[in-house]
Amino acid sequence: MMKIASLALLLGSTAAFTPAPIGRALPSVVTSPEFQRTLVQVSNKPAGHDVRSSGPAMEMDPEERKIQEALSEHQQNAPKLGFDVDVRSLVEYNHGFAVMSTNSKANPGFPGGSVVGFAPDEQGRPVFIFSGMSTHTQDLLADPRCSVTIASKEFKGAADGRVNLMGKATLCNKEERDAMKAVYLAKHPGAFWVDFGDFNWFRMDEITDIRFVGGFARAGSITPEEYFNAKPDPVAVFGPAIATHMNDDHMSSTIAMVAHAIPGLVVTEAVITSVDSLGMYVKVTRTPRASDQPQQFKIRLPFPRKIEDRGDVKKVIVEMTQAAQKTSAEAK
Repeated sequence: MMKIASLALLLGSTAAFTPAPIGRALPSVVTSPEFQRTLVQVSNKPAGHDVRSSGPAMEMDPEERKIQEALSEHQQNAPKLGFDVDVRSLVEYNHGFAVMSTNSKANPGFPGGSVVGFAPDEQGRPVFIFSGMSTHTQDLLADPRCSVTIASKEFKGAADGRVNLMGKATLCNKEERDAMKAVYLAKHPGAFWVDFGDFNWFRMDEITDIRFVGGFARAGSITPEEYFNAKPDPVAVFGPAIATHMNDDHMSSTIAMVAHAIPGLVVTEAVITSVDSLGMYVKVTRTPRASDQPQQFKIRLPFPRKIEDRGDVKKVIVEMTQAAQKTSAEAK
């Protein structure tokens, strides 16, 4: 069962950006009394990322509040992948590099960090090949406990996804090497060192904890069982290519789709960061009413139906663009 961490949508009070305690459930609507009570409880705590102003709270413009409420309701109801599928997809379609933290053999009591290549096998277990001279090799041989932090392929900042896997990476036997070599070369076709005699194969066979941050207001954890039972989203594998094409050639269409989905939300930029079978994540830029400071945040833009293949993505985006254009024309 996933645990949800902080929720920070654009409300009128900056207290909304104070992380909420990790819990087992997420309030259904951010404007609900339950959520408001959470904000009050958090704002009374001295610890955490407290960005509250010492001055009086500013009254939000009524029209701006209406837009924020529409945005909040839309995002609450927008279909999203489950955390398990999101995590499994991120690990599967990552560029094949991660940060591994080990218990340092040379400096006991301190963690050692290394950027390492990896490839997930069919079960989602990271496979590694390390030189015998590498410090992380010596660390793992002495203590197999480690964590691996994997960022999404499109990662550029805090609004983008990352996963932390904690567990044990152990040395693999000779009988498994051919299968592991095939897995690794599928992700790293130029890895000529896989045949070097002084390199060793490791695999993270035991995963004990999985933490996930999908961006602002989307963070939590899943169990190893949920991770191993999940399958990568079939559309996410070619999502980056679709996002690049739309961002380079059709951003005006994405802006129109955002305006159509959330009436009143006028954005000046809309960059698709990821695409999956249920929709897209879009980083938008807008300037709130009665303000001259632009804001950037990520929103979920769902598809009208679940996508099954690459060709269907194009059809659905065309449909969404045409619907947005029709609404815009009727408004004029």
